[in-house]
Amino acid sequence: MAAQEDNRPPADEHPALSPYVVRDPEAFARNIARAVEQGGRALAAYLKPHEDGKPADLIAEATTEIIKTLGRIGEYWTSDPARLMEAQTRLFASYFGIWQNAMAHAAGNGALGNGTAADSNAGASANATDRRFADPDWTDNPMFSALKQLYLATTRWAEELVDEAGGVDDTTRHKAHFYLRQINNALSPTNFVLTNPEVLKITAASNAENLVKGMRMLAEDAESGKGVLQPRQTDATGFQLGKDLATTPGKVVFRNAVCEILQYAQTTDTVWKRPLLIVPPWINKFYVLDLTPEKSLIRWLVEQGHTVFVISWVNPDERLADKGFEHYMTEGIIAALDVIEKATGEKQVNAVGYCVGGTLLTIAMAYMAAAGDRRIASATLLTAQIDFQFAGDLKVFADADHIASVEAEMKKTGYLEGSKMATAFNLLRSNDLIWPYVVNDYLKGKEPLPFDLLYWNADATRMPAANHSFYLRNCYLENNLSKGSVTIAGRKIDLSKVTVPVYNLATREDHIAPAKSVFLGSAFLGGPVRFVLTASGHIAGVVNPPARKKYQYWTGGPPTGSLEEWIKAAEDHPGSWWDDWQAWLARLDGKRIRKKRRPGGSKLKPLEDAPGSYVLQRA
Repeated sequence: MAAQEDNRPPADEHPALSPYVVRDPEAFARNIARAVEQGGRALAAYLKPHEDGKPADLIAEATTEIIKTLGRIGEYWTSDPARLMEAQTRLFASYFGIWQNAMAHAAGNGALGNGTAADSNAGASANATDRRFADPDWTDNPMFSALKQLYLATTRWAEELVDEAGGVDDTTRHKAHFYLRQINNALSPTNFVLTNPEVLKITAASNAENLVKGMRMLAEDAESGKGVLQPRQTDATGFQLGKDLATTPGKVVFRNAVCEILQYAQTTDTVWKRPLLIVPPWINKFYVLDLTPEKSLIRWLVEQGHTVFVISWVNPDERLADKGFEHYMTEGIIAALDVIEKATGEKQVNAVGYCVGGTLLTIAMAYMAAAGDRRIASATLLTAQIDFQFAGDLKVFADADHIASVEAEMKKTGYLEGSKMATAFNLLRSNDLIWPYVVNDYLKGKEPLPFDLLYWNADATRMPAANHSFYLRNCYLENNLSKGSVTIAGRKIDLSKVTVPVYNLATREDHIAPAKSVFLGSAFLGGPVRFVLTASGHIAGVVNPPARKKYQYWTGGPPTGSLEEWIKAAEDHPGSWWDDWQAWLARLDGKRIRKKRRPGGSKLKPLEDAPGSYVLQRA
């Protein structure tokens, strides 16, 4: 026995340490103390505005509504002890299955969380595209694998309770699903240091230096947000408008209290006879259509020979509290048509409206049609809603009580803070736009990289009180636009009077203007509609240059029947919809002229270079 022991290989003097073991306990302790100090600074910065009586953030404001809504679901299950017992038994059975699988996993009898029969018995399996659980230890480590499965089983069980609750109207059920999704996303084990294996490994390897950096960024964000915490999504110093973004050459040729009108410089020998007017949303800034040169829709349109004009909306303050849809129409769209005629001599234009800019454009066309004004020869609606019956999760923020609360707040200031709308939009996709940045910034301690689209997303704008109240009530709450019950500047808006050709674009994964809602809106227009569906979402589906050869789009017959039926019969095309749109515009216009159109022409003196001053105003 002794001889055999002598022949054994010598033991490794430095066995490999577990990635969860701290290398320098003393440094770790110092950094934990520093992180706690920075965390206290962050808490104080977040609480100070609330202690001073400043408005609470959107989530805090919604707490009462969340409790009331989920309470309705709870009432159904607690009102019948047998029903409640059945629901609890179902959950505990899934927990027992997970525990059995975890024990087998720990004993070396396979991994948990790979979509196996064991997962099915446990009642939960991770979606293969769920990036939260990408770290291998969520599958390979018995403890983290079981934790993931417990979380997934619980969230699915809670969603089933909402689905199965009787006596609950569709609006309440929709709101309950939305609120529950936010709670589930927030409580994911990936959002906490001690239950996220990737964060634990980073913490051990850096002796908690990541937590020091993360808490410092948390404190900075709490201070800059003045009581509204919005995790940084990109490097805010990484871009400069006019230098890195919004670089298409042009001039500001007109300015009033509501907007600036930009005309872009011609780059082709011939141009299409009809100028093209873009009406962007005022909820965000126009330069989403003029990001980097490679992604710029505006630059691409200029290169196709279009004389492009863009409305750049002001970032309003209390002085514009009474500016409503009527003023944005007359001082924005109609004023722009006057400017275009002076600058080019052309009376007719092709108009483009993006998101709520498309809603306003449609209203303006109906308003002009009633007066016999035919200056808009065609319209392109990009992810724009006309009917709001299927407006999606944004309707959660547009019930009567919530609107009354928003109006009371706007009455104090004259506008809605841009951060409120930004938070609402981010909540629609919180697993993409909130929690990954919480983990990356505050737990991993990593500074976000520069990203043009996220820089734009964080560049929020305010909304005038009158404008926003009109939009919420007449569109989301009462759906008056498609009913023909909206009156603007003394004229009743009849959408059937809009008889010009319309190119109506929807994006398949849109969380702001759902494709079903955009499709339905086509039915209320009185002229020919070319409906096109593109892949991806509200922004990426629109900003998709052909050179990238990314995504796909679908074309088909008239938008009648249901969207599902239309898709079944539609033709699939690879790449960007931009070329299809350009071909549609060319068929309508059909004429290019050899003419030099300089910004402003002979009648308007340019005021300054694009992108102008209004776009630089920060919320």
